[in-house]
Parts: sequence; C-alpha cells; structure tokens
Amino acid sequence: MAEEAIRVGLIGAGGNVRNRHIPGFQQVKGLEIAAVANRSLESGRTVADQFNIPQVYSGWQELLEDDSINAVCIGTWPYMHRTMTLAALEKGKHVLTEARMACTAQDARDMLDASLEHPGLVCQLTPTSTTYKIDNLLKKLIAEGFVGEVLSVEMQALQNRFADFGGDLHWRHDWKISGYNTLNIGASYESMMRWLGRGNRVMAMAKVHVPYRTDDRGETVSVSIPDHVNILYELANGAQVHMRMSATTGLSTGNQTWIYGTEGTIHVDQQQNVFAGRRGDDQLSEMPNSVEEQAHYRVEEQFTNAIRGTEQVDMVPFETGVHYMEWTEAVVRSAQTGQAVYLPL
Repeated sequence: MAEEAIRVGLIGAGGNVRNRHIPGFQQVKGLEIAAVANRSLESGRTVADQFNIPQVYSGWQELLEDDSINAVCIGTWPYMHRTMTLAALEKGKHVLTEARMACTAQDARDMLDASLEHPGLVCQLTPTSTTYKIDNLLKKLIAEGFVGEVLSVEMQALQNRFADFGGDLHWRHDWKISGYNTLNIGASYESMMRWLGRGNRVMAMAKVHVPYRTDDRGETVSVSIPDHVNILYELANGAQVHMRMSATTGLSTGNQTWIYGTEGTIHVDQQQNVFAGRRGDDQLSEMPNSVEEQAHYRVEEQFTNAIRGTEQVDMVPFETGVHYMEWTEAVVRSAQTGQAVYLPL
C-alpha cells in the first residue's frame, strides 16, 4: 500500500481521539480521515465540522460497509473493542484500537486470534504510556547491568485526592464498560514490562473506598471496581515488584519508582527525573536524559508506516495487550480470592 492513499474511519470520537489521534493522523502525508461514526449522528456531525471530516455515519456498522475506507481507529470504551475489532478485520480494514485493549483477557485473546487470521492487516493498540520521557533511559541502564541483577522494585501511583464519596460515576468505575481494568494498573504495568520484562505470579489486595456513585441520570449506583490496590508480583528471575495504586490518597507523595539491584539503585521521582547510584557511591546522582534520546508519542505515524510496510508495530502490538490484560485480570482474581494467580492465565 506504499503508493495508495490511506483513508481512516473513526469509530468513536472521545477526548483522546480528538486530542491525540485526529491531530496525529492529520500530520501524516497521504492519509485522509474520511469518516466518523460517534455515539449519535449529532455528535458525529459536531466532530466532523470541527475537523473537516467529509462523511458522517449514523452507526459504526455503516462505516465498516464503506469499502473506500482502508483502516479504522476505534475510540470507544473497552466493552466494544472486541466486537468492533473482529468486525473491522472481517471487512478487510486495518485496526488501531484505543487502550485498554478489552474488558477481559478472553476478549483480548479473541482479538489477537482474529488478527492472526488476517496477517495482511495491521493491528495496533494505543499505548497508555506516560513514561516516554524515561523509557529509553531505564531500558538502557537495566540492560547494560547498571543495577546488576534486579532484586526488588517499589512503584507507586497515588492520586493526590481524597475519596470523593457520592461523586460522579465515570466509565472507568462501571464494570459493564471497563471490565477488569482497574485504576491505571494496566498502563503502569505496560511501562514496567518494557523495563523489566513480564511477571509470572500475582498476589493482590484491593478495596472499594467509594462504594456508591451518581450516574448521568442522577441515580445512586453501586461500584465494584476498586479505587485502591496493592499488588505484589514476581519477575522471571524471582525479583519481587510491589505496586501501590490509589485514587483515594489526599496529600499523597504522588508517583515514584525504586529499582534495587545487586550493584545499583535507580529512583524515578514525581517529575520523572531519574537518579541512580552504584555500590560504593555515597548518594544517588541525577542521570542525564537528553530530549534527543527520549521516546516520543508517534502512534498514528507508526500505524501508517506499518500499513505501508515500512515499520513494525512495537507500541503496542496485540500480543503485548493480551499479556497486560491477563495480568490485569490476575490482579482482580487474586484480590477476590486471596490466592496467588499464575501467568499466563
């Protein structure tokens, strides 16, 4: 498809699609955002008018029937990702799917299986990484043996807010829409996999601190997705990783990571500055991290290049998504049962 123009259809046009995907696609030469199908025809027209998209469809099935569209960007909530991905592949369209990959690990495996049945089509997940700034530096330090053998890792992502009792129901609180996805645990684990590899055993405890919220009809509904989680998982070499994630930690110390090894220590502070030191040092020192060596968000460019056959998808292939969905589900299963859960599921 190197010489053929790429025509993308948008299925769902929420905040991330409008703020990230549309501007990203508009910067790609030879690519046209040809159509949009949003939650309603009216909202689709609003997006089309804002971004000069020529065609508005009343439903996503109608958009998939448009044979002139080569690829789709699925920007809906997780509960529709499996259904839409499988349908798009059957229609011969490349697929860029918003994160999280799906509601359950089985849904994610179904999506991977379908992609493998269509090897000529590109399938990519939007990475949820907030660690582009430090990814390359951490991978380099660990791969080159700066810390020696990794012994343990402490990672926390604590939102600086108190529990909002009676607050609004966000889609991330709704099991029917979000499934096993909890807080930002999958996003954090996605980054940790790049630095440290995959986990193979998971233990967790979780808590719903705000058990009731108000939906868009003004009704009080119960919430089952935790807003506070402690996770312990094991790496291939036996090192233990402890993750603390919470949306109910007012005046907290925020996000930070510590990686401890036989020969060195790495610390990432709230501003994603990286400090490190080795055996014999008196203290940690800030590590240089030039902008030129940092990774950057370029999802739409990579998706297009993969369709044209000039690049392979690494941020993020469906195979990676299946693992983070299995890990995410393992966290919830362990918290529910009090038992360790082994991966793969």
